[in-house]
Amino acid sequence: MAAGTATAAVPATKTLHLEVSNPWNETKTDEPVVVRLDDLHLDFTVKSATVCNGTTEIPSQLDDIDGDLRADELAFVIDLPARSKAKVEVTLSTEKTDKSYPPRVYAQMLFRTHKKDIYAKGVSIAAYGTSDTYTVLHHHGIAFESELNAWRIYFNEKQTTDLYGKFRKGLEIEESLFYPTDEQLQRGFGDDVIMVKNSCGAGTLKGWNGTEATHVAPVVIRGQRIIATGPVRAVVEAEVKGWAYQGSELNMVNRYTLYAGHRDAQVDVLFDRPLGQEVFATGVQHIAGADQAMYSDHEGLVGSWGTDWPVNDTVKYKKETVGLGTFIPKKYVVKEVQDKDNYLYTLSASGQTGFRYWTTFTSRKETFGYPDANRWFDYLQTWRKNLEQPISITLIE
Repeated sequence: MAAGTATAAVPATKTLHLEVSNPWNETKTDEPVVVRLDDLHLDFTVKSATVCNGTTEIPSQLDDIDGDLRADELAFVIDLPARSKAKVEVTLSTEKTDKSYPPRVYAQMLFRTHKKDIYAKGVSIAAYGTSDTYTVLHHHGIAFESELNAWRIYFNEKQTTDLYGKFRKGLEIEESLFYPTDEQLQRGFGDDVIMVKNSCGAGTLKGWNGTEATHVAPVVIRGQRIIATGPVRAVVEAEVKGWAYQGSELNMVNRYTLYAGHRDAQVDVLFDRPLGQEVFATGVQHIAGADQAMYSDHEGLVGSWGTDWPVNDTVKYKKETVGLGTFIPKKYVVKEVQDKDNYLYTLSASGQTGFRYWTTFTSRKETFGYPDANRWFDYLQTWRKNLEQPISITLIE
């Protein structure tokens, strides 16, 4: 070999076999599967993955959760018939790939610039909690979507989820920027379907002062971050540090994960130390209108339905009808409560560093959705049963 000639490193690979089981007596469609790479005890850094169900390749993604530019999790979705098992082959490699899959989710953070309607794409932002941050980002905070619906999280003390309903399935936010033009509306784009005011919207975690939900304030630092933009899941975070709450100073992350084919967002609330006796609240906004309705199973599932103006412009826009739902596992539920804006549960996780719940919504404009409150509330009960019957993932040696 000539002096100074370098040889290309041979890529390292590892092939794994997973058994994914559905114990439920109903079919699971686009069921999320997540594999933590640390649990595999690999001796190399994973830069690409291929997932196959039999001879069919499944779209997947590698996500860097902690921000060190190294993959931490492999994620994909799979269809599983009732009481069935699937054997999935996963090949992990150190070699990068330019392979891509059709996007089924999307996440967006846009910084405003000195030029009107020109924005810089971002992945994270943080500011002092005393700052006026509501207009710093376009559409007032991070946005994310699946084919079924879209969400945004206000970058201020509300941290509330605002909701974007769609007529047809598909991704729209990259083009509409959450505010569709007249031309886009004529083409059948969706738009904002709810005015959150001081509510929890759909499933926003709030404080609780004994009589009503409270915003996440005061805090020392407030931030937002995009972890993943697809193709099979979008993962975004709203973070606060130094939240003075019920005698504690909390550092908290609210992580929202939206999977392909899903209208529900998984919400992971994470803390840097075990909680004490703090009590929080979440649920759904009370929607106005003559058709307003609510549902509760009194054990962690709550839903609402109604019709109201989504924006202050009542000339250009019409009233929107929406259904909301939030499910909190019973082990975290303290009490069912409500205030003037919300139907809520208070929740607590003493001694733990986090908890998980789910939230969802529908817009009656959907051609694929739910036309009335009764059918929406029926769906919420099935949704809860589905969540309470998780799949199992077994590594086959």
